[in-house]
Amino acid sequence: MSKLEIIYGIHPLIEAIQSKMTISKLFFQIGWKKKYNPYYKKLITLSKRENIPIHIVPKNKFHQLNNKNHQGVFALLSPIKTHSIEDLLPIFYEKGKNPLLLILDRITDVRNFGSIIRTAACAGVDAIIIPKKYTAMIGSDSIKTSSGALFKVPICQEKNMKKTIEYLIKYGLKIVSATEKSNIYWYNIDFSGPTAIILGNESDGICPKYLEITSENAKIPAIYGGISSLNVSVACGIILYEVFRQRKFKQY
Repeated sequence: MSKLEIIYGIHPLIEAIQSKMTISKLFFQIGWKKKYNPYYKKLITLSKRENIPIHIVPKNKFHQLNNKNHQGVFALLSPIKTHSIEDLLPIFYEKGKNPLLLILDRITDVRNFGSIIRTAACAGVDAIIIPKKYTAMIGSDSIKTSSGALFKVPICQEKNMKKTIEYLIKYGLKIVSATEKSNIYWYNIDFSGPTAIILGNESDGICPKYLEITSENAKIPAIYGGISSLNVSVACGIILYEVFRQRKFKQY
């Protein structure tokens, strides 16, 4: 992790948040409450107001800051500006776009995350939606694995993913979940209209509460080799280029 991605100490962090710097995550050392004072309280209040994820971690998380006056707290800066899909979607429609969105449900492997973003940029995805928590770190590793595509596709970080999906439905998007729990193959789904595709966690798949409100489920089977499902980044490439095929050649 680059030192440029870290801010440490109570007062610098308060200043960073008040200055609207894009902070990815905030870390408190276990036992920080023993040092509780009004400035810690102010830092937590600001973090919650800005929906910055807060993590309580062991002391060894602070090993890179051994010689720094970190005061039991540090934060990771996001190298990109994140957005809200509620701000972007009306702009897409105003520009006459036929929106194509990706929703990443707890994709935690940074290599998968970067590969998905790279494929999304190549396939013309308009925006990628990720949760505030339980997602791969947006940092130097994800920039590298995406070959810089993180700077080309808008990333939307949302606190409540279910409400976000419901908002997209209300706005006229078809929600398609890529899951093996379906009898419909991906190439039999109509992707010609405004669409958001959900890709699930590497081990658990898509959260059941999202599947309940999905418009359609798309199955991409692993036919040979005795493996039940594909890697999520591979599945992403298959389904996105089916969208490209349908929209480019006007057939489905």
